[in-house]
Amino acid sequence: MQILLAEAKTMRRSVSDVAPTSGAFLDVAEQMAAEMAQMSVEDIAHAFRCSRAIALRVSEAYRQFGVAQPSPALLSYDGHAYKHLRADSLGADAMAFARQHLWITSFLYGLLRPQDAVVPYRMEAGLHLDIAGDESLARFWQPRLTPFLIESVQADDGVLVHLSTAEFTHLFNWSQVCREVNVIEPHFCVRKNGMLRVQAVWAKACRGAMVRYILDHRLSDPSALTAFSYEGFRYHADASDARHLCFVRED
Repeated sequence: MQILLAEAKTMRRSVSDVAPTSGAFLDVAEQMAAEMAQMSVEDIAHAFRCSRAIALRVSEAYRQFGVAQPSPALLSYDGHAYKHLRADSLGADAMAFARQHLWITSFLYGLLRPQDAVVPYRMEAGLHLDIAGDESLARFWQPRLTPFLIESVQADDGVLVHLSTAEFTHLFNWSQVCREVNVIEPHFCVRKNGMLRVQAVWAKACRGAMVRYILDHRLSDPSALTAFSYEGFRYHADASDARHLCFVRED
């Protein structure tokens, strides 16, 4: 199985003995970063729809892009999913499995393996840069990432566990991905007053925890995912089908 997990907007500086590797699309990321470094703080604030304080941090990060100390991607993101993945405590076997089976989706770096080098950054899917011509960054990435991902999954066992978020499917021709490989999509719902609802905080936590579960157990059979449980979330067959696995927490 290959696994997709989304990048996080929050990052941390990681100290690791593991030497970072170069991502498959690092040259593209460097071109984007160079373009971002030329943008004014005001233009960044407008493009990212953020405060001037945030835009200033983004600007400084891109100006330091070529000289900042890189660290492995899996240890550098600090969003909610990553807090529940707890990559710092992965054993050697689990980390080795991650390097072969886990992909991290990124609007700047495209697709990253866990050990690929990243530096602090922020990027948005809808941003328009000169490198992308008249297209958004998401559209720019599609013809590059779609065949790359499909080839990676087909070179394994043809199964892709989609634990990224819907926003990141726009990096790919997702309908083509779903036609050419077996996509498994876990969903995490809370049942309240008889209704199943997705709560974003819980969904992010469970995505990270499920990645951890796959890595710790070195899973190769998607049916084994049904044994996953976390913080009251358990597999419910009556709400699932072959592609969509539903995990429910009773509130």
